[in-house]
Amino acid sequence: MIKVIIERGVAEGLEVPYEKAIGELLNVMTHARGYISGESLVDVRRPNHYIVIARWTDRSCWDEWFYSEDRKQLLTAIAPFLQTDEKFSVLQQLSYHQYSKG
Repeated sequence: MIKVIIERGVAEGLEVPYEKAIGELLNVMTHARGYISGESLVDVRRPNHYIVIARWTDRSCWDEWFYSEDRKQLLTAIAPFLQTDEKFSVLQQLSYHQYSKG
């Protein structure tokens, strides 16, 4: 399993239309192969700084979604709201740190 963190800076005053558009993107993403779960967050100190954290079964599924036509079309819809380019981190858990509370 991997986690992908996407950070976006939205132009001030365009937060509401961005949130509507990103909702559509996230809805389509939930049907992508290998998608497990995700959440969309906003920084309480910087209300135009958004973060998406998504869990995927593996890197190949994320790559498939990343390069998909669906994603490209949806990104075109949110591009007018973005102040900066997206930033991505693709993370995997260190094997010796896998633990959970029972």
